[in-house]
Amino acid sequence: MALATKKRAKPQPVAEKAYVFHWEGTDRRGVKVKGETRASNIATVRADLRRQGVNATKVKKKAQSIFGGGKKITAGDIAMFSRQLSTMMAAGVPLVQSFDIVGRGHDNPSMQDLILAVKQDVESGTQLAEALGKHPLYFDDLFCNLVAAGEQAGVLDILLDKIATYKEKTESIKGKIKKALFYPTAVIVVAILVSVVILLFVIPQFKTLFSSFGADLPAFTLAVIGLSDVLRDWWWAVGFGLFGVVWGIGYVFKRSRKFREIVDRGILKIPVIGSILNKASLARFARTLSTMFAAGVPLVEALESVSGATGNIIYQEAVLKMREEVATGQSLQLAMRQRNLFPHIVVQMTAIGEESGALDDMLGKVADFYEEQVDNAVDSLSSLMEPMIMVVIGGMVGSLVVAMYLPIFKLGSVV
Repeated sequence: MALATKKRAKPQPVAEKAYVFHWEGTDRRGVKVKGETRASNIATVRADLRRQGVNATKVKKKAQSIFGGGKKITAGDIAMFSRQLSTMMAAGVPLVQSFDIVGRGHDNPSMQDLILAVKQDVESGTQLAEALGKHPLYFDDLFCNLVAAGEQAGVLDILLDKIATYKEKTESIKGKIKKALFYPTAVIVVAILVSVVILLFVIPQFKTLFSSFGADLPAFTLAVIGLSDVLRDWWWAVGFGLFGVVWGIGYVFKRSRKFREIVDRGILKIPVIGSILNKASLARFARTLSTMFAAGVPLVEALESVSGATGNIIYQEAVLKMREEVATGQSLQLAMRQRNLFPHIVVQMTAIGEESGALDDMLGKVADFYEEQVDNAVDSLSSLMEPMIMVVIGGMVGSLVVAMYLPIFKLGSVV
């Protein structure tokens, strides 16, 4: 009986870590030249320079910062990488050479290391989508699925262009949301800091003054003085308590889906802010589904990726339920209508897209509409917050001032 032999798996080459080297030398004309390059070792640098006709006289590894080699890789870096790679491939530059050009031209050393790692995987014969999938922190399932679709259809440059546009649009929405949330957060933080400073340094001076009055103080004044005493004597306990509350909320939020659902549902009901977040979720839903559907990804599979891109667990659960219904043969617009979460205009545009066979175009128009709505709402919120800042800070600080002057007013009336 013939024995079955197992085929040994070919070991995958391990990506070598790249460093920055500073070099000096002379070119073919004898002119002194110098520069910097990234490579795994000095021998590689010298060999690369020889190919360029440079006689290296000095090659030295550049010292790295004690805090690490480079800056954090942001979503903006990934969007720029997609755009640059798409441009290179559209110009007819081979994929591996495109990686080399994009990587060497990037300012962030961490991004250069990431691009080099992906490039080495591609050079060893790995599909681009698979190579990107080894770095899920930077390339999510949606990114990898679109790249895989582009590789299979032979239109990788077009799909990378769509990915870049999608990333740029979603990052723009995130930036506007952060801008919208920054103002109320800043108001609250400034008001608290001013109040703490008054309670720690101003109220004790009034307390010393009131002790010489020999009269009963108003209840409001006594309450503020008591709060000042607690903050001065137990500031460490208050600090640890606040830190514990914030940490506890964050811990529960990350691990409890039910708690996240309560928080996300409550946020959507906040006046003005809730409306902006609703429109942002709708824009993300439409933009993501439009991009994936245009890339030829099946609707059921696309909806699974779309659910995680909405940015809100309420919309995420709604999209997952829609996916189940669409998988059984129901139309997308009917599944959306049954959720009672999508505005009438979104449902109607989806219905028109399904009937005309241009669902990606219709959803793209929906995304453009809501992205503009978010932009306008954030600008309006900025104007609205200016008087609100004065009201909140004035209210908190004014209450403390009134509490301190009430005994003086009372004493004046007695006199």
